[in-house]
Amino acid sequence: MKTLFKNANLINELGDVLTNQDLLVVDGKIAEIGENLCCDDAETIDCTDRFITPGFASMHNHSPMNIFKGIAEDVHIDDWFNKELWPYESKMQDEDIYWGAKLACAEMINNGITAFADHYFKGHLIAQACQETGIKGDIAWTIFGFGGDCSEELALATKFCEDYKNDALVNPRMGPHSPYMCSPEVLKEVIDKAKELGVGIHLHISETKAQVDASKELHGGKTPFDVVNEAGGFSLPCIVGHGLWVEENDLKYLNDDVVFAVSPKTYTKLGMGDGGLWKYRKQINIAAGNDGSASSNSIDVLEQIRMFALLGKWYDNAEDFTLKEMWQYLMAGHKYLNFNSGKLAVGYAADLNIFDLNTVSTAPVYNPLAAIIYSAVPSVNITDVMIDGKFVKRNGKLAFDEKEIITNASACAKEIYARGRGVTKLYF
Repeated sequence: MKTLFKNANLINELGDVLTNQDLLVVDGKIAEIGENLCCDDAETIDCTDRFITPGFASMHNHSPMNIFKGIAEDVHIDDWFNKELWPYESKMQDEDIYWGAKLACAEMINNGITAFADHYFKGHLIAQACQETGIKGDIAWTIFGFGGDCSEELALATKFCEDYKNDALVNPRMGPHSPYMCSPEVLKEVIDKAKELGVGIHLHISETKAQVDASKELHGGKTPFDVVNEAGGFSLPCIVGHGLWVEENDLKYLNDDVVFAVSPKTYTKLGMGDGGLWKYRKQINIAAGNDGSASSNSIDVLEQIRMFALLGKWYDNAEDFTLKEMWQYLMAGHKYLNFNSGKLAVGYAADLNIFDLNTVSTAPVYNPLAAIIYSAVPSVNITDVMIDGKFVKRNGKLAFDEKEIITNASACAKEIYARGRGVTKLYF
């Protein structure tokens, strides 16, 4: 359980580059960083010309939806949800959720994601996928509260939180879907239970302008952020899925325990507009997200942050949205997860990516941050991924049988098409 990386270039969570460094991993943690380190009983790996970084964190996912990748394209957002995705989703089987999640875990590891925050139902199946692939998952069991009654869903979510409270790879969380799907009473009930259990929440807020307008009409001028605040949602650790249409008056509710998980690929694909996210980004905590692969078509935080930067430069000016700022968005999610990860520092989990930038995609390298953020293909340029000191990707190959995952996920996809669309209680 000892690995010594020699002669590496290190990129820390701030985007600072340290050259010709050695890094020693012992029992899953970073034990020492410096020059000319020795450890006779460690596996020694020469990292000359390679770059070692913390693994990436992806802060908003629906991992089982990898099973729906590409199922609904070129449609209006209302039809995408109401006529395509949710009707198909209404007939999901356990094996669809499991294999979809496992396919997502494989894709995330291949793209250098070592920890992710998920929002879906039947979280125990996602947790199983995490444990079998070695990735770390912060999993929020989704609660809808149909008809104002969330008792059955809340009981399942509570049991999940209790079962995984001390798990090394899985951090449980409560997942009320949104203030447009959950009534204020349901939101408060779920949030109160989260406080009782000592866990955070993860929910969708102000995804579209239509949601904000509908909330104001239904709740006497209150935005979705107003509604969540009145239910106590910002008094405990909170992952905001999207928050695309955050307004200036919403900012007063935010604090250091609230993070926005941004997924601009979904916003552009579904024509959701720009809202206030770019305008107010300096006043909120931002981390990279992905959303589900049914909308984003990939789980690649580099792609998401690349789009965030380019859209920001297009809206604003080319001198803003700097490389270091974007790199810090890639790293920021670790702060909000309970995995002791995201820093190249002694005592932190050895959750690491090793980059080879000497490829046709990224060479020549004037600035390694530019090479990674604007040029890299993560599945290619990230040759090795380590989680808790164990390689889950080594020399470009995943440490588990990806062919089995692809075969089973493809079989599930055929069954989904054969079953067809069902009737859903959900609405968008």
